[in-house]
Amino acid sequence: MKQGSVIGNIAKDLGLDVSRLSARNARIDTEGKNKRYCDINLSKGDLIVAERIDREALCGKKVSCVLKLELVLENPLELHRISLRVQDVNDNSPLFKKDVVKMEIPESTDKGARFSLDEAHDADIGENGVKGYTLQRNDHFVLNVDTKSGGRKYCELLLEKELDREHEENMNLILTALDGGSPQRSGTVVIHVTVLDANDNAPVFSQTVYKASLPENSPLDTVVVTVTATDADEGVYGEVTYELDHLSDENSNAFSVDPKTGEVKVNGQIDYEEESSYEIRISAKDGLLASYSTLIIDITDVNDNAPVINLKSLTNPIPENVPPGTEVGIINVQDRDSENNRQVRCSIQQNVPFKLVPSIKNYYSLVTTGQLDRELVSDYNITVTATDEGSPPLSSSKSVQLSVADVNDNPPVFEEQSYSAYVTENNKPGSTLCSVTARDPDWRQNGTVIYSLLPGEVNGAPVSSFVSVNGDTGVIHAVRSFDYEQFRSFKVHVMARDNGSPPLSSNVTVSVSITDVNDNSPQILYPAPEGNSFMTELVPKAAHGGSLVSKVIAVDADSGQNAWLSYHIVKSTDPGLFTIGLHSGEIRTQRDISESDSMKQNLIVSVKDNGQPSLSATCAMYLLISDNLAEVPELKDMSHDESNSKLTSYLIIALVSVSTFFLTFIIIILGVRFCRRRKPRLLFDGAVAIPSAYLPPNYADVDGTGTLRSTYNYDAYLTTGSRTSDFKFVTSYNDNTLPADQTLRKSPADFAEVFGESDESPENEK
Repeated sequence: MKQGSVIGNIAKDLGLDVSRLSARNARIDTEGKNKRYCDINLSKGDLIVAERIDREALCGKKVSCVLKLELVLENPLELHRISLRVQDVNDNSPLFKKDVVKMEIPESTDKGARFSLDEAHDADIGENGVKGYTLQRNDHFVLNVDTKSGGRKYCELLLEKELDREHEENMNLILTALDGGSPQRSGTVVIHVTVLDANDNAPVFSQTVYKASLPENSPLDTVVVTVTATDADEGVYGEVTYELDHLSDENSNAFSVDPKTGEVKVNGQIDYEEESSYEIRISAKDGLLASYSTLIIDITDVNDNAPVINLKSLTNPIPENVPPGTEVGIINVQDRDSENNRQVRCSIQQNVPFKLVPSIKNYYSLVTTGQLDRELVSDYNITVTATDEGSPPLSSSKSVQLSVADVNDNPPVFEEQSYSAYVTENNKPGSTLCSVTARDPDWRQNGTVIYSLLPGEVNGAPVSSFVSVNGDTGVIHAVRSFDYEQFRSFKVHVMARDNGSPPLSSNVTVSVSITDVNDNSPQILYPAPEGNSFMTELVPKAAHGGSLVSKVIAVDADSGQNAWLSYHIVKSTDPGLFTIGLHSGEIRTQRDISESDSMKQNLIVSVKDNGQPSLSATCAMYLLISDNLAEVPELKDMSHDESNSKLTSYLIIALVSVSTFFLTFIIIILGVRFCRRRKPRLLFDGAVAIPSAYLPPNYADVDGTGTLRSTYNYDAYLTTGSRTSDFKFVTSYNDNTLPADQTLRKSPADFAEVFGESDESPENEK
């Protein structure tokens, strides 16, 4: 059959689902053969010819030729045995061992004598084998065809007419062998007959059938058996020569026979797996007459074939989360030997989480025995060993490489349980605080770590407004400049997430501590810094050395050594009179006060912190050495000035009250006069323009009284220390006040008229 020819629909015969053949990795294996004669069409389920099948090469002369196949399916594993009977086709012609057969026949041979001829060999069997012979017509010989046991045809030349050497010394006869095939095939041989003088006796073998047993792989020239034949004639006609009859092409060189001694020796490779027995025809000839014997050689098996391991299926790579007992591969083991020599045990090493489970016939399933973890072992090199039961046993091994595919089963793990970062205040935005690192033992995207900040607040503000994290490197940066005096520490939570599906993550806490720098000068609480107030302390004249006079009080917003304050007198009226405590700020006398000391003592005190560099602040302390305040002229003037200041306030209040009363009185008079005249236009006749210098910028008074409206507010600030008063003008809260550029104005004549009437009013009242 041609390649691709359909033998039958195997899926239909076995009741298999055609749509699942491909998914189950259906395939055809040929038992014990390297050639792949058949295959399966996965789309239709047809068993097709994959390679030309030669029945003669497969089975030789066997009457029944069966090709054993196996249909293997996975998921689950199934094995179906298929026996394919190969039918013979008449594709071989009969062949003779030689193209020319030479015979020497004495002329004295009697009529009716028979001469055996070599059989023709046809590789085909049955009806396609040799079925008959024909002989070309001649004057002396006819052909006699007979049948041996087993149905084999053989022929003999029958002398029908005496020979006459003087008349015809040589003759050529053509013998034709015919098979029974359709169309019929044939083969021919030329028989060259030479007429000789008389030869009375043919050689006779000692045995009709010789039997011998030979182990396979026997070395060359090993003697298998010695055949003997005797001839009763003497001289030339009594010398016997031996010859092997026709052998098949495959076995033509397997054995040889010594033509003189009759020893049959090994002449080629003897393989039990190729041929388990040989049947050979041996001829003994004396030059004219011949006789035949059969030699049967049985080949005994030797354990010369190691098992062959075939990996039929393999799932590679294997996901690491497969459960124990999962089938990952199918292994087939073959041994060409027979009986015990082909019994095979299969195993793998013990240090892997896999085992071999016998399945069907010579198939094994490779299954997992435990949980796989790619992070511990990512690849396995499994050695499969097969050992037969021969003596001595033979074994073979095969390495199976298995890779474990990664599954995202490990979250990122930080190298530390928590992180601490320290940063000095007044840092630059964008400066690096610290770096967090998380490791993920998974592979590729499952092991790629991305960092981010978890939402949170620091002092009511989002944590992202304080720090940021690099998503790839885990480096944490400051977003703003920190101030130690506002807050000294805070915590952020960083999340490390992988790129698996679904993603896994873990968190870590980062504590950020802000270290102080000396960025705040000391603040003096008492006395007030120089220039802001006048502060005087009274020192009794009778004060002794070491007496406490006053104390400078200061604070520093920094901390630690940056807030350690020291006090120093940098300038004083009498340097030897007063001293100040270095850390307490207490001002004390160094000696007793004498009459010669100046009454007024001025001290300039400097307060320094212990930072690097050091910052400082100064204040002035005014001291009066006196037992009575009345003795100090400056204080008298100061009391007088304070009294004058109070008097000024009283005068302002009185003036405002009188002006308000007068304004009200004028408004009432004008209102009465306007009502009498009933001239609405004169509503503005009494308006008097007030010079703009007395009004706030861009505003004008329209009430005609010359006094600002009551809707304006005034604040007076008085301080005792400066002995002065500050007057503050505050803008109006009245939205209807007209700006200066919208003030209603009158002509000078109108003003004159109004002032004239105003002048007459007091007289009329009088």
